[in-house]
Amino acid sequence: MSGLVKAKKYDWKDSNLALFGSDTEKQVKKESAESEPAWAGAGTEVGQKIWRIEQFQVKDWEESEYGKFYNGDSYIVLNTYKEGDSDALLYDVHFWIGKNSSQDEYGTAAYKTVELDTFLDDAAVQHREVQGHESDLFKSYFPEGITTMEGGAKTGFRHVEPEEYRPRLLHFSGQKRNITIREIPLCRDLIKSSDVYILDKGLKLFQFNGADCSKDEKFKAMQYLIKLKGERGNADSETLDEAETSSSHEFFDSLTESVPEENDSDDEDDDDDNVLYRYSSGNFDKVKEGEPVTRDDLADDDVFVYDSGKEVFVVIGKNASTEEKRNGLPYAHTYLCIHNEKRFGRPVTVVKNGQRCAALDAALAA
Repeated sequence: MSGLVKAKKYDWKDSNLALFGSDTEKQVKKESAESEPAWAGAGTEVGQKIWRIEQFQVKDWEESEYGKFYNGDSYIVLNTYKEGDSDALLYDVHFWIGKNSSQDEYGTAAYKTVELDTFLDDAAVQHREVQGHESDLFKSYFPEGITTMEGGAKTGFRHVEPEEYRPRLLHFSGQKRNITIREIPLCRDLIKSSDVYILDKGLKLFQFNGADCSKDEKFKAMQYLIKLKGERGNADSETLDEAETSSSHEFFDSLTESVPEENDSDDEDDDDDNVLYRYSSGNFDKVKEGEPVTRDDLADDDVFVYDSGKEVFVVIGKNASTEEKRNGLPYAHTYLCIHNEKRFGRPVTVVKNGQRCAALDAALAA
């Protein structure tokens, strides 16, 4: 039985975004030449557009795959929208980092996100998203949920016929609209009674409902199963309830006993902090800690890093320098590396003066 081969977990945190001006940036510039073909038509109509980073190149991601992300890759997501009766187009541009994405891919995605913002006349709000820690805004783009899969461009991922599929085990967990879907190793010991699973064998699909799973997890898995069957055409499916399923059933027989070694403890976030720093000449000077932060604390002449405990915001004043306006993402990265490495996965948002950001508005005290 073939299964997952555990991919190398890159420590892309070490890239520190000194790559703005580094060999990575130079390589990106070289590959991009004078213009980036991927940006042609970007931001001209309402909706989402997604690209994947492949060997320093920005490649279109198939619309049929929107909402699916491979943990060995980094992606750029552009959301174009209008507000109220206004015809003006507004933008949020995110880059998403898979846990096994390399430093080069992460750095390229960060650099290209800033480049796309420049292409849009600096009108976009920039965001950084880390697998498993995505912001509510990012999740809202994918009503059917975000699915994280093993592999990526470097592993030679390609579309194959159902008969050629390697078995995959998908894990559904969460409540209501916050159901996460991710591929996990084919292992019996990872099956929990509190969740739902789909075993995808190409032309044979199993939905396994744990005895204590929620109705939301069941429903989300059922929707996913129906979609898979629609894509495969002639696939058979079977829904299993834990209490009525023998340990010798084909579902369990397709799984191994051993649990692969993996340590994601460094991705844990204790979800604590409420601190405001002023950034100046490479230093972060603490302005407030443990007290409510308001708009009045954010001076027009400065750059601030506000860590709400759930998200990190870089707020750039209208009188900040051009360099400061272009380096919001590196400031946030440096702050997290220095002050909060355990919370490195927190979503990051860069807000320039005059830009609307509902998440920042919600985080600031009245």
